[in-house]
Parts: sequence; C-alpha cells; structure tokens
Amino acid sequence: MYLPTEISDVLRPVVGDVVEAIIEGIPIDVPVYAMPMEGRFGQGVRQGVQVALHRFLDLPGTHLPALSEDGKWVYEGLGRGEVRSGRSLESLLAAYRSGARVTFRTISRLVDVSQLTPEVLMALGESLFAYIDELSAASAQGYAQEQSERAGEQQRLRGELVEMILRGDATDGAVARAAAAIGWTLPEVVVVGVVPFPHVDGLRSVLGPDALVAERGTDVVIIYPFGNRAARRTSLERALRGRRAIVGPARHWQHAGESLHLADAAGVHHVTPGTDLPADADPPVWVEEHLAQLIVHAEPTAVADLAVRRLAPLDGLRPVVRERLAETLLSWLRHQGQRAPIAQELFVHQQTVGYRVAQLREQFGEALDDPEARFELELVLRAGHR
Repeated sequence: MYLPTEISDVLRPVVGDVVEAIIEGIPIDVPVYAMPMEGRFGQGVRQGVQVALHRFLDLPGTHLPALSEDGKWVYEGLGRGEVRSGRSLESLLAAYRSGARVTFRTISRLVDVSQLTPEVLMALGESLFAYIDELSAASAQGYAQEQSERAGEQQRLRGELVEMILRGDATDGAVARAAAAIGWTLPEVVVVGVVPFPHVDGLRSVLGPDALVAERGTDVVIIYPFGNRAARRTSLERALRGRRAIVGPARHWQHAGESLHLADAAGVHHVTPGTDLPADADPPVWVEEHLAQLIVHAEPTAVADLAVRRLAPLDGLRPVVRERLAETLLSWLRHQGQRAPIAQELFVHQQTVGYRVAQLREQFGEALDDPEARFELELVLRAGHR
C-alpha cells in the first residue's frame, strides 16, 4: 500500500471529525448497529475507529505492516464480540465498508483537495479500501477463533453432562443445572448408544443438538432422548445406519448407565446381526431385541457344558451331517415343527424336512417331546453350538 508522506500531514488535523462522522454514519448504513453509542459497545466501536485511522495515517512512507500487534488484537476482539452478541460477521464487515465510504466523503468535504493531485486521491481511495480488507481479515480471524473456542467449551460441558448422567448423579439438581447451562432439555427417558471410532465421522452433525455425544475409550457414547419412542427410533436408526452402532434399552435418565452396560455387553459378545451387509446398509443393533442372546452369552462355560450334554446324540455323526441336523433342529424348534416355514428357511423341500426330522427323532428320542429339553436345545443352538 503506497501513499506519499504528505497525505498524513493533510489528513491528521481532521481525524477527530472523521471519527465522529463514522460513528454517526454506521448506524444509518448498518441498521443492526442502530443503538446508543455508549457503554462497552460504543467504547469498542470508537476505539476501533480511532485505532484504525491513526494507524492508517502512520503508514505513508513506511514499511510497517497494515496492523500493529495491538491493532490486530483490537479488530480480532471486535470479531469475537460479534459472536458473543449473536450477530453475523457480515454486519461488522458492512460497518467497515461504511466507515471507508464515510471517511472518503468526509475527507473530500473537510480537506482542500486542490492540495492533492488526482493520483494521490486515487491512491488514497485504493489504500483506504485495501486497509479495510486488512481490518476485515483480522476480525474474521477473531470471529472464527471465538466460534471454535465456544464450540470446544460447549463440547466439554456436554461431555461432562454425559458423565454425570451415566453416573446417575441426581444430587441437589446437579444434572438439571448442567443441562440448563448448555441449553439441553433433560428428558425423562433416554437410550445410550455406542459407536466405534472408525465410524464416527459427522456423527454429531447427523444426530443434531438433541443428542449428547462424548468420547469414551475407543468408542463414542451417545445419550439420546427417547420419549416419543417410534419417531425417535426412526430418527436414530437413520443417523446410525452403517456405523456399527449398538443401542442399549430405554431407561429413565437416572438409570442411563444400565443402558450403556447392556450396549457394552452386546459389543463384547458380538451381538451384531447384519455383518454380512455392506457397511453403509448395516443398521444399528437394538439390544432390547437381543436380550436372550445376552443372557445366553453371560455364562458361556455353563452354556458350553449344557451343549455337550444336550447335543451328545449327534456326536457319532460325520461333521457335515451333524451340522445339517443341528441346523434343522434349530429351525424345527423355532417354528414349532411346522414343515413349510422350516423348508423355506433352509431352502429345502418339505419332504427333506420330514426325512431330517425323522433322523433327529432317531437320535434324540423322547427328548424332543420334553419341553425342558427342547428349551435347552434351542438355547445351546442359538448360542452357536453345533
């Protein structure tokens, strides 16, 4: 930015008038600032205008940067103030542009422009707007930094709230106050979900502000309101599809830790149906639909011992025959002996089903008519024992 040194001598006597003209003009050009220029807001605007003009007049004939460190701090602070006031950055940038126009008009009115050549006037205009670009860049940086810091602080507070809820910490309204502090409505009923880290990209965005999301070890934990069960399930299932998520049963928020415990248990015991689907089509696992599997897996040694005893009649068969009959037995137990659904499930003819069931009766005998034996057989077969 080049300006001859004499421009400072010509303009410095009218700086005070230019400052007042800008202060008066900004509320007219940018209505969002149509407020009394007093208090912290007015002080900030006046300081910003004064620092800008004096720095601008110090630059001609030097190699100084457009903004000093102190000046940069001032304009970053103005950008931060816009975030705190809930305004967009565009309002501040519009005020800068307004200030540049007012400055040029006021100079033209107060200064004998015959003292300045057309080239100097043109350089003055160009330099003025180039300087405004520097101010705008500093404020944009401050605006972005404030947003980032606020987002980080918000996430920290939300993470602390997640921990409080999972602990069931209801003492003297601590959770309610923490929720209110971040503008989150504490729901009566929640579900807790777990998503492994390779699948968490964009998770907060798709879940929206209703969800609390926090990192925990190699997973991300989600606390999600679940009052309107059907609608909430649809929304959550859509957001978690393809993320290998596990969602615990619905609980009152004070017992959210139970929902997390069951979700963790489902992960430990690999209760993950749908793993044969493409990753982007894989739905979340809803633990409430797989509670029997969790119960079975809770005591794997006991289930293994039971399998040894109940499946002993198949021990003498070739592995391929044993597997085929075990598969048929599970389907027979599941469908209560109805041949049509068994045949459909196994992709065989109903006569084949009859032949295999006859083999099973030959091997197991009266056990297939014993309700307790049938229950134990289905239990060990569902647990994956063959």
